[in-house]
Amino acid sequence: MYALDLVNVEKSFTLHLQGGLHLPVVAGVNFAVQSGECVALAGPSGCGKSSILKMIYGGYRCDGGRILMRDGDHVIDVATASPRTIIAMRQRAVSYVSQFLRAVPRVATIDVVAQTRDDAAPGEARASAAVLLRRLNIPERLMAVPPATFSGGEQQRVNIARGFLPDRAVLLLDEPTASLDSENRAVVIDLIAEKKRRGVAVVAIIHDEEVRDAVADQIVDVATFAAA
Repeated sequence: MYALDLVNVEKSFTLHLQGGLHLPVVAGVNFAVQSGECVALAGPSGCGKSSILKMIYGGYRCDGGRILMRDGDHVIDVATASPRTIIAMRQRAVSYVSQFLRAVPRVATIDVVAQTRDDAAPGEARASAAVLLRRLNIPERLMAVPPATFSGGEQQRVNIARGFLPDRAVLLLDEPTASLDSENRAVVIDLIAEKKRRGVAVVAIIHDEEVRDAVADQIVDVATFAAA
């Protein structure tokens, strides 16, 4: 049973500040992800990889096709779902690690991570967040500090912790290891492997070939879906 299935998905942008210029991005995107499988999206920068992730997450509306995501006993078509349904889906079925950390200012790092565990009591959520942050080599002394002052690599590790802490059926990763050293890349590889063993369907953009080879069960070349 597929956890995620994209069928003939297409996306384009209209640049209103450029006289309504129509910019095609991708068309005919077809791939499926089973539970416990990692699909890596490959291709040159600008070919539409991040746009595909954002369409799966419901941040971008697609112009055509279907994005079928399993949410418990139900299947949601993200392409046509209402905003209310998409918000509920994000709380139950899908987690997303973007390239940039977006956090409420002045909130402690441990709480930035713990708030993603909305299925747990606050104390339990903070405890599990602390375990994951330690694993990602965030020092104890920084957990009480807002992450806005962290280095790029530290912020990315907080971002990874936010995405990996919830127990969701689908995990979307946009360049999760791009700002990391070799030690922390190895941690992320292990975390992805653990998610797969627990039956999570992973879709990841990974330019690092070593990381991609370590985690990917299937590679989708997004350049083949370039829109005319």
